Amino acid sequence: MQGLSAASPAAFLLLLFLLSPLQPAGAAAREGSEQELGAGSRRAAGAARVALQYLNFQSASPAALRALGQLRKATVKSTPDSGHKYYLQFTAEDYQSGENAGSCLATVLYPKQAAPPVVTIKCTPTKDQKQIQEEDKRLYQTLRHQTKPITASNIPDSYGNIEPALEPVWALAVAGSSYIMWEKSRENLGYFMAQVKSAKQWIRKDEFIEFDYTVLLHEIPTQEMISCHMRLTWLPGRPLKVKYFCASENQGLDDGSGVGSGSAAGILQDRAVNL
Repeated sequence: MQGLSAASPAAFLLLLFLLSPLQPAGAAAREGSEQELGAGSRRAAGAARVALQYLNFQSASPAALRALGQLRKATVKSTPDSGHKYYLQFTAEDYQSGENAGSCLATVLYPKQAAPPVVTIKCTPTKDQKQIQEEDKRLYQTLRHQTKPITASNIPDSYGNIEPALEPVWALAVAGSSYIMWEKSRENLGYFMAQVKSAKQWIRKDEFIEFDYTVLLHEIPTQEMISCHMRLTWLPGRPLKVKYFCASENQGLDDGSGVGSGSAAGILQDRAVNL
């Protein structure tokens, strides 16, 4: 991997998100109606970001991570039984380099009940699939052949920099936290990955890579920083396995609050991996 420019795509999206106009959810579409949204719509951009978070987790590929580029077209439809459904066309960027990563079509349904968004998404590839597999394999081999388990903190650092040796650790954290952000998102509540506060690798006897992370998620529009403990297991070509527990920054992770939306009872409950 090339050196990361801190999380510049995420930082740019956060600025765009904060500057764009906000409309109440009820004003977007009346029951049974369909409304076109402007390219600067905050909720449309939020839905596109959720779609990419879902895709980033599903792809289980640190080399294929995408961030939102430009929103081209968005409409929202309200149905009496289901909720608000967004129809989106947008461009994507490579999460690490910021380079063009193709165009995407997606639908995002926010159910009326408290449940994760229902996402369908398809993107045109700009990277050859073989190239992606080779990059993932190189990353895997780097992590697999550590003589001592990796331990790290504050990725990126206070200046927004990531040491080259920690780029694989960061990329895996982005892929895993994408699941958390997708599952916790609601129509008027979204998340950005802010920082890996700590990372610890577990050396396993099988072929899998395993890490314990503490990640900070920036919650929009509350501006809260949400701290999540995440255990991630990965093998190239296999689905990611993620367990997590979240709490607000001013709460302890062991206080019994902040269990991830939609999770089964118990801290660090196993997450579904074939969504």
